Amino acid sequence: MTPFWHARPDGVSVTVKVQPKSRRPGIQGRTVAAQGPCLRIGVNEPPEDGRANRTVCAVLAQALHVPAATVAVAVGQANRDKTLHVAGDAALLIPRLEALCPPVS
Repeated sequence: MTPFWHARPDGVSVTVKVQPKSRRPGIQGRTVAAQGPCLRIGVNEPPEDGRANRTVCAVLAQALHVPAATVAVAVGQANRDKTLHVAGDAALLIPRLEALCPPVS
């Protein structure tokens, strides 16, 4: 399966599909959306005033064991399909991303 992330010189871009007001918050696995493979993340917050965006960044930061300030929405501020940028060393971040939800064989 194609990865849902792309290494960048200053970190990693992660394609996500966000489920606001989710009954099951947290990382929910891989899926394929219109933009291709992505990571599903559920958040309790509604999509108002950027609350869901801040929460999805915090959920990914916690899962990757990085500070919340290193994760930001790069594309899709007002959309469920987003690209998050995680600043840092891609060589360290990619194994952590792979461990979040291994590909189904």
